[in-house]
Amino acid sequence: MKKILVLLVFIASFAAASDMERLYGLYQDKKYKAACRLGLRMFNSYKKDPKFLMLYGFSCLKADYIDRLAVPMTGLRATKTERANASYFATILLQKKLLYHALIDNVDISNLTLPKTDYILSEVFDLFTKKRYKKIDDKYYFVSTQKPDLIYVLYIEKDGKINKMVIEERLDNHIIKAHRYW
Repeated sequence: MKKILVLLVFIASFAAASDMERLYGLYQDKKYKAACRLGLRMFNSYKKDPKFLMLYGFSCLKADYIDRLAVPMTGLRATKTERANASYFATILLQKKLLYHALIDNVDISNLTLPKTDYILSEVFDLFTKKRYKKIDDKYYFVSTQKPDLIYVLYIEKDGKINKMVIEERLDNHIIKAHRYW
């Protein structure tokens, strides 16, 4: 019986290590959506592991799955780095929620000031609250403060039941990336 228990513990620890290695490999290969999805499946087994929580959180962030940041950020509290990452995730999540609220419900958020991060949503939020945009029809056009030849276009995409907030990154009027949030 003891041999079976030891074998089961060994197999479980090997499987756990391989899951973490797969997650890290996906992140390193910039396969963020796959890493975020794998992290979601692994979550219950690793929810107390801060390294997992940060890797899962950053994978979801880079995949534009912003709402998934809420869960890992609550577990990041033991060290200065964990608290900084939790604050980073919380800031981006709050900016997304407020910007979506402003666009969908026509709520004025120009009086709000939140920390600015290096994430695209943060820059658009900052430009939006400072009213540094040109509005044409239902779209907002912003010039990036980091790269003046980069334009952001913010709008609501009505798609079935859930309206999505879209931020397009445009270079020479060509869409180079589109971020969709709900």
